[in-house]
Amino acid sequence: MSNSLYVIITAGGRGTRMGAPLPKQFLLLGGKPVLRRTLETFARALPQAKLIVVLPQDQMAWWRDYCERASFICPQTLVAGGITRFHSVRAALSKVPQDALVIIHDAVRPFVSEDLIREMVHRMEHCRALIPVLPITDTLCELERRPDGALETASGAAPDRNRIFAVQTPQMFRSADILDAYRQPYDTSFTDDGSVVLKKGIPLSYIEGERYNIKLTTREDMLLGEFILSLKSQQSAGQSTL
Repeated sequence: MSNSLYVIITAGGRGTRMGAPLPKQFLLLGGKPVLRRTLETFARALPQAKLIVVLPQDQMAWWRDYCERASFICPQTLVAGGITRFHSVRAALSKVPQDALVIIHDAVRPFVSEDLIREMVHRMEHCRALIPVLPITDTLCELERRPDGALETASGAAPDRNRIFAVQTPQMFRSADILDAYRQPYDTSFTDDGSVVLKKGIPLSYIEGERYNIKLTTREDMLLGEFILSLKSQQSAGQSTL
């Protein structure tokens, strides 16, 4: 496998569910924009990697200005996002060569660990595609919504919780595979990069994800993110005194 590494950070969303004046990737978390924290993690974990950041076209100037004002020196290629995540990733892949390892990560998952990133890169020596997942611990039920908006129990067997997993990022692929997969027409079933690759017939491998690797989507998520950041700071301080 090639030693060439490309990290695509998808930050093309508008964050409408957050109800904030700025897209969620630019909101401050512990005094830094979420996107900056995510980039810093990958820069530390894989200093040799080339970083590609997908942003809304009209937010590129804001981000460039921030990097200059904050003296945030992090070499990165900016790409304008598309109408969906699929189209945004496809645009970013135009910057990726055939013989490389491609890592795709949500900008609003700033708590992924450097250890998981490095372990996944190591495992890609023997995989074509690698996806982090977590087992579901909640009780699940399948419901149907009636015309009046009320919910009722759906017919059929209840979902088997032992077979249901939550999917995370980063997701890793060999560039020839992911480039080929993204030549497919857009399909509404494409909810992540793994689903795009799977439809192309490329086998997926899986690795245990991380509980802290949450996706910041709502205001409540930001509060939880501040708590996680504080907890990680305390853990780091405790280790430094040992």
